[in-house]
Amino acid sequence: MGFFEKIKQGLAKTRDAMAATLGSVFSGFSQLDDDFFDELEESLILADIGVETSVRAVERLRGQIRERHLKTPQEAKDALKDILTEMVDVGSPELNLHTKPAVVLVIGVNGVGKTTTIGKLAAQMVSQGKKVLLVAGDTFRAAAADQLEIWAGRAGAEIVRQREGADPAAVVFDGLQAAKARGTDVVLIDTAGRLHNKQNLMNELNKITRVVSRELPDADREVLLVLDGTTGQNGLAQAKQFKEIAGVTAIALTKLDGTAKGGMVIAVADNLQIPVKFVGVGEQAEDLMPFNPREFVDALL
Repeated sequence: MGFFEKIKQGLAKTRDAMAATLGSVFSGFSQLDDDFFDELEESLILADIGVETSVRAVERLRGQIRERHLKTPQEAKDALKDILTEMVDVGSPELNLHTKPAVVLVIGVNGVGKTTTIGKLAAQMVSQGKKVLLVAGDTFRAAAADQLEIWAGRAGAEIVRQREGADPAAVVFDGLQAAKARGTDVVLIDTAGRLHNKQNLMNELNKITRVVSRELPDADREVLLVLDGTTGQNGLAQAKQFKEIAGVTAIALTKLDGTAKGGMVIAVADNLQIPVKFVGVGEQAEDLMPFNPREFVDALL
């Protein structure tokens, strides 16, 4: 099954919700007047595309309708698809991992599917012939390393872990030494999703980042933020915080198959100008899919 069909299935709840609102806008108006634009803007907001992004999208649509002399709601819908695709297409869809080793630091709050995402990424990379090492840097959550070890076994990846409560930066140091010694292609580092406060989280991530910079100064590095698609606009608020704390370079959105809030993908990419690189639409490793902006918007609308 290709990206389009799988994403279409995975976004069924979101698409149904959007059809109930957006569908009535495009079918209920015969002309593109102020009432049409007001209804459209409200429908986009209800679809969890967010207030700022919805307002921007409708303003750009107004401009295109004037410039291109569009007359019908169907023409407006096609133009809106192009606009939303541009809004969500903000960078390369692939992780930049050309050095050996390369590093992916995976961050996000507890419960978003961070460890599962690492496991799925590892499985995909191993299937591509890469040698992958997982580093259990979340030493605060009971059983986090156990969970990661199970995924490592499934994926055919190696793992470096220490006891619960160990210094995460020390675990990362050990992991990087192992990666250099073993000829690893990609190091995937799990991190704690919650420390006592934002400052503690920032300090911990900074410490880990300094260790990576010191031990692998020339390595390609991605900071992958995992967001739970079911949280809607709360996910956008989380993303803004993590962008400040950790210099996020890529986003993975999980659990999109279980939510009507898939429109948040557009809000996150547009507001933060950080590329969405993966979307999760199921339990299997192949259900963590590389993101395709055009096919995503087509499946959504």
